[in-house]
Amino acid sequence: MTNSYTDLIDQTFYFPQDGFDLHKGYLEFNGIPLHYFIKKYGTPLKITYLPKIGSQIKKARNLFNKSIKSLGYTGKYHYCYCTKSSHFSYVLNEVLKSKVQLETSSAFDIDIIWKLYEAKKIDKRITIINNGFKPENYLQKIVQLINKGFKNTIPICDNVDEVDFYAKKIRRKFQLGIRVATEEEPTFSFYTSRLGIPNSKVQAFYKEKIAGNDKLEVKMLHFFVDTGIKDKIYYWGELKKAIKTYCELKKICPSLEAINIGGGLPIRNSLGFEYDYAYMIKQIVLLIQEACDEDNIPHPDIYTEFGSYTVGESGATIFSVLGQKQQNDSELWYMIDNSLMNSLPDSWGISQRFILLPINKWTNEYTRVNIGGLTCDNSDYYNSELHQNQVYLPKFNKKSKEPLYIGFFHTGAYQDALSGFGGIKHCLIPSPKHILIDKGEKGNLVERLSSEEQSAQSMLDILGY
Repeated sequence: MTNSYTDLIDQTFYFPQDGFDLHKGYLEFNGIPLHYFIKKYGTPLKITYLPKIGSQIKKARNLFNKSIKSLGYTGKYHYCYCTKSSHFSYVLNEVLKSKVQLETSSAFDIDIIWKLYEAKKIDKRITIINNGFKPENYLQKIVQLINKGFKNTIPICDNVDEVDFYAKKIRRKFQLGIRVATEEEPTFSFYTSRLGIPNSKVQAFYKEKIAGNDKLEVKMLHFFVDTGIKDKIYYWGELKKAIKTYCELKKICPSLEAINIGGGLPIRNSLGFEYDYAYMIKQIVLLIQEACDEDNIPHPDIYTEFGSYTVGESGATIFSVLGQKQQNDSELWYMIDNSLMNSLPDSWGISQRFILLPINKWTNEYTRVNIGGLTCDNSDYYNSELHQNQVYLPKFNKKSKEPLYIGFFHTGAYQDALSGFGGIKHCLIPSPKHILIDKGEKGNLVERLSSEEQSAQSMLDILGY
């Protein structure tokens, strides 16, 4: 019987697979020789592989356009990137190379829009979708965008009073969207999303607040399921309700011409991940088409807002195992050189699972382990993967010349924002060093340091010392 870590992976998954391979005993991520960068920069280390962002956009866009063409669907597809998943300039610069539209969630998002415009990364023709419950400063910045010529800015009304502010402050005819509140999954602690306007009130809202005002033009109906686009009865049920609402509103609102299906396509969070992207996308287009044909109304343009899908698979976070602790007969702990709570907060906050693989020592025997972070918090650990309720990693000798390196992959979305990049961290454990990797003109890898490991002084300055 074989029991090396390589054997375990070969027996459990198809490997190598897209984005992951072994070269001379070391793991490669999208062709990146991780061991080389670990030796050069040390750990903990965050990596962003920029070309993955464009390839994700291209994949989704091609699948939607292929479905539209094969079904004879007459509307167009528009890919929007929701900036909240990663606001960094290097991400936005990469995203905009693919000619996408943008979605905002807060007032400061609008400041980013102006920075991109000043840098000539975008022009005033770009579509900007404004989501969320909007405080006055957010409303004011949306108004400013529209008044200064961003004519394809579409504020999505999250509540019935929001439109009054626009009607009063915007000096020209402008476009609006309406967000429909969805019912949450039965496992949620509440029944209806706090975001959006209930289905039963959409038509009344349009008739009472919008119809008859020549300045207001409803262009988009927005629908969003928090758990994303999944092949589940819950998702299909909510989508069908949203499409029905679109058809009913279109009959009394001639300017309506787009449906925004919100939510996100999933990313791979396990080597055993299975998801039929082509099937799901085709079914979405088909459902919209059939409902519109039945009601004899034109097929709407389809907008999506993909955040995690866009940037998630571009990221990796790498640690060294500092030591091991056998706390009882069955629990072996691998202690890493940073905090999971700080570096990967979703692993703690919502039990998010990532692809976890060792970088080296694949020929060693494997063992069941718990991974422990450096903070004093009892919740700073990781001990299960999506496909099983446990973690297996190679055994190692503490006296070995080379430590065991482990990587969490597809960590590119939300983690820096949730952990508070550059801010105060739990137990003052610093943010890791971060490098960006791109491809040069000849296909060679080009790296640059995005940020150094957070310094003690930077934290002390914030704390007032």
